[in-house]
Amino acid sequence: MYAEPMGTVSCTFSRVAAILTAILMLSSVVPEVMASDEGKASVVAPLPLDDVIDNLVRRNVERSRNLLHSEATRVYHLTYHGFPGSREAEMTVEASYDSPSRKEFKVVSQSGSKIILDRVFSKLLEAEKESVQPKIASETQLNRENYEFALVGFDAAQGQYEMHVTPKHNSKYVYRGRIWVDATDFAVTRIKAEPAQNPSFWTKKSEIYHEYQKIQNSWVPARNESVSYIRLGGRATLTIEYKDYRLTEAHTDAAAVCTSTGNCG
Repeated sequence: MYAEPMGTVSCTFSRVAAILTAILMLSSVVPEVMASDEGKASVVAPLPLDDVIDNLVRRNVERSRNLLHSEATRVYHLTYHGFPGSREAEMTVEASYDSPSRKEFKVVSQSGSKIILDRVFSKLLEAEKESVQPKIASETQLNRENYEFALVGFDAAQGQYEMHVTPKHNSKYVYRGRIWVDATDFAVTRIKAEPAQNPSFWTKKSEIYHEYQKIQNSWVPARNESVSYIRLGGRATLTIEYKDYRLTEAHTDAAAVCTSTGNCG
C-alpha cells in the first residue's frame, strides 16, 4: 500500500489551511436564512437602494450594540479530495462571544484526520478570534466605506432585497457577490460570494455560502459552507453548523432596541 510522505501531506494541508483560514475570516466579519430560489427577483423594490443601505448599516450597528453575550455549539466538518490523498475530519466546539471583541472556543470532541485537526481547524479558530479585533472589524463592515452596492431586485414572496456587493479594496477579509436583506429587519439573511482576493496561489477558485437565522433580536449564523478548488486538482469543502444558541441582549424586544438608539425607521 502506498504511504504518503508526511512532509508532502503536511505541506498540502498547510496550503489548505491558509486558504480556508482566509475564507473563514469572511464568515466571521460579515453580519448576519434560508431564502428564495436562485432566480432573479422580479417585483419592483419598495425602497430605493440608498434607503436600504442606510437601514442595513444602522440596524447592524443597533444589533451589534444590543448583543452582549452569546454561546452556541458549532460542528466543523472538512472533506478534502485530491493530491496526495483524501482526508476528512469533524470537530464540535462550544463557542462564546462577549461584546465588543472577545471570542473563546472549547473543543468538545474531534475525530478524523489528525492533520486537518491540527493544521486546519486550529488555525480556523485562531483566525476567528482575530476577526473581531477592532481594526479588522472596521475594515470589513458591510457599509459604504468598504463596499459598493447595486440593487438586483426585490422578492415580494420572501420579503427580501437582493443586492450585489463589490469591495472598494482588495483583501482576504472582504468578498464580492450577492447578499439578501430582510425587508423588515434589514439584516443579511444569505450570502453567495467569493473572496475579493485569492486566499492563496494554490487555490484556483473559492465559493462562499452563508445562511443566517433570527434568534430573539439578533441575526446569527445558521450554516456556512466554503468550497475551495486547489490547483493540484484537489477540492476542500468546509461546513459549519450552528445550534443551541443562548443569547444575552441589552434589550429583549425590538421596540426597546429601536428606542435605545433613537432610530426606529
